[in-house]
Amino acid sequence: MEYPKERELDGIYFRVRREEQWLNICFTDMTTEEKDMITKDRSWEWMKNLAYRLADVIREIGDQFDIVREMSFDEDTEQ
Repeated sequence: MEYPKERELDGIYFRVRREEQWLNICFTDMTTEEKDMITKDRSWEWMKNLAYRLADVIREIGDQFDIVREMSFDEDTEQ
């Protein structure tokens, strides 16, 4: 199986079994299936905390590299 490149951007680690061994993997470095396993049966509060932390990480990366999303003309008119 091919796994996403491990960038360790979010700092939210979980124990995940990959190829017969247990590893500490960042949430954003997981496959969709792994994320499904981690979030299964989690509470609304837990999911909200995860979303807030991921939002903070996106903000930090944007601030660090001065990244701003630019909308194309097509995207602007769809809203």
